[in-house]
Amino acid sequence: MKHQRSSALQEALSTAPLRLSTVSDAATTDGAETFGCHVFGLDAMRKRLPKDVYRRLARIISEGGRLDPAIADVVANAMKDWAIEMGADHYTHWFQPMTGLTAEKHDAFLSPTPDGHMINEFSGKMLISGEPDASSFPSGGIRSTFEARGYTAWDPSVPVFIVRNDNGATLHIPTFFYAYSGEALDRKIPLLRSLDALSVQALRILRLFGNTTAQRVRASVGPEQEYFLVDRRLAALRPDIMLTGRTLQGAASPKGQEMEDHYFGAIPGRVMSFMQDVERELQKLGIPAKTRHNEVAPGQFELAPIYEEANIACDHNMLTMNMLRHLAARHGFVCLLHEKPFAGVNGSGKHNNWSLTDSDGNNLLNPGSTPQDNAQFLVFLAAVLRAVHLHGAALRLGAIGAGNDHRLGANEAPPAIISVFLGQELTGVIEGIITGKPAPDTGSGVMEIGVSSLPPLPIDTSDRNRTSPFAFTGNKFEFRAVGSSQSVAPANIALNAAMTCALQDIADELEKGVAAGRTLNATLQDLLPRLFRQHSPVVFNGNGYADAWKDEAATRGLPNYPDTVTAVEHYSDADVMQVFLRAGVLSEREMLARQEILFEHYAKTVRIEGDVLLRMISRQILPAARHAEDSAARLLMHVRAVTENGDQAESEHFRKLHAHTGQLQQAAATLADALAACRAASDAHDMARTARDAVLPAMQLCREHADALELLVDDELWPLPTYAELLWTH
Repeated sequence: MKHQRSSALQEALSTAPLRLSTVSDAATTDGAETFGCHVFGLDAMRKRLPKDVYRRLARIISEGGRLDPAIADVVANAMKDWAIEMGADHYTHWFQPMTGLTAEKHDAFLSPTPDGHMINEFSGKMLISGEPDASSFPSGGIRSTFEARGYTAWDPSVPVFIVRNDNGATLHIPTFFYAYSGEALDRKIPLLRSLDALSVQALRILRLFGNTTAQRVRASVGPEQEYFLVDRRLAALRPDIMLTGRTLQGAASPKGQEMEDHYFGAIPGRVMSFMQDVERELQKLGIPAKTRHNEVAPGQFELAPIYEEANIACDHNMLTMNMLRHLAARHGFVCLLHEKPFAGVNGSGKHNNWSLTDSDGNNLLNPGSTPQDNAQFLVFLAAVLRAVHLHGAALRLGAIGAGNDHRLGANEAPPAIISVFLGQELTGVIEGIITGKPAPDTGSGVMEIGVSSLPPLPIDTSDRNRTSPFAFTGNKFEFRAVGSSQSVAPANIALNAAMTCALQDIADELEKGVAAGRTLNATLQDLLPRLFRQHSPVVFNGNGYADAWKDEAATRGLPNYPDTVTAVEHYSDADVMQVFLRAGVLSEREMLARQEILFEHYAKTVRIEGDVLLRMISRQILPAARHAEDSAARLLMHVRAVTENGDQAESEHFRKLHAHTGQLQQAAATLADALAACRAASDAHDMARTARDAVLPAMQLCREHADALELLVDDELWPLPTYAELLWTH
């Protein structure tokens, strides 16, 4: 075994879990007491702000809107004093550009005085807006490279927070990011637009049902987060892990996930120490981390939070990913958020659990106990089916990415075909509404809807369907197709926009019927059967992994966009663009810019992976293979010289080594040509197509020969940590 690899493995195996007292100054403190202690939330505001200022700010946080400049200085000063008491000496406008990551530029509170001294200063203007250099962030042509001006503006709906490190702390202010010309350059702005549009249309439905108290409808989200942990010393010997977040080469481990013994198994000590450290830091930031466990693949784990309003949940998930990456190093790990870090084992997703709640606290996707609640639930259910059926292509755009392409459609993730799972009981109710016949008695309890033509609605007793990309799970829908490394904002933007359009259509029809003198129940009796009949093709309770489903989905008219490039090509389709335009979520220019960014991001991701693999082949894999080939040739000559029993085994081993080495060289040359063609492409779209159609197949061919060589080369000569070492060393 190569010395570096052997040394890293021995160190990894001998590493003990960090003691709790060494990883946190609050290791013994009750989590309930420390929850949100690093957040300038309502409690901190109430203590530090004048009553009238607090009330005005609390109203903005609750109802939306921008901070009144008249009170900005008072709020900023209180925020600064709190931050300094917490140990902060800098502040930053924290935003989410179209890179898929977060961004921040830190400024000190210190400002010079005329007499040569320094004071701590933080004004309302500094709080409300900033001007980071926007020239190096993706814009999709919204601004030229030489035009650097971009703006950040505080989003008061998300509280500011403190992030600590070993040497201090920084006040983080969640902000929007937009261009000089006003277009959104981030995902927060369209997400908030989608939430506002959804609320307006949902309230129209609630008013029809006599609800006059709810002032807003909020989309609530609970994004589960899957990830892998790899020992840092082993990862450092893998350029592919360090530069791309996944292994571009690696023969299967003799033991993977076949025994199904890792899932929900005992958490290794080092991993538990890491998880506890992450949870403590998340609690301080007011992030309600709830669940932790081993996932299916060895080395794979999951963290799941409690539901929050979508905008806050999105920010918190981005913070969670940052925290996972940051704290992994403290425990001697590298955290891999890639959707498919290892071939042949389970990949990682981010199930986006989505529901609707009004400001009175009622979950609108929860079947109720009164006839009115049941009817209202069915209206919102019909809207969901309409949204997914008519706008599945838009929803597919919320789960795209070069990494997610390796995962979607395999036996670990839902297919790229967007369908809805309702379960047999609820599907039976819908069929009964369509036909006018009662649903078969399932033996479960029922809740009488109270509308004569509608059958009883069974209480949910169905199992979950893990093959469905969009599954009803009792009082929410689980959008399972989102990738583990992705922001949940695009999925929720698309979902909220599609739901806005569906609710608007339904509200228009209901209001028209009531205005014509019909009762709401009579209008529903006509509308619901028609809606459920029209959108029943999107309901599928079967096995989404089965090949037969692709053919059936095609007959139902459901789109199947199996890869990112194909899906993004449909971004500019008139019916897809109309979803976002109609809901007021994105302008045409913003959508076309995003299409350009997505093509470019995909192509660059694949190109980087191809370049990394080429270097690994030329600098590590081929030298090891040639060395092994020389050794095998010498052994073969020796055997032939000293034995009369033949050299069949040695000859076959040499033949395989020689063949795969030569074929890997040829495959690497093909990959180099494909990468050159990708770079020479005329535009981002052509570049993305070339990356998909030429670079990825060439990489796969290289991998096949490299993986074969790993099993042929003497372990002492192989330079790269193996799958067995990476997956099972915790």
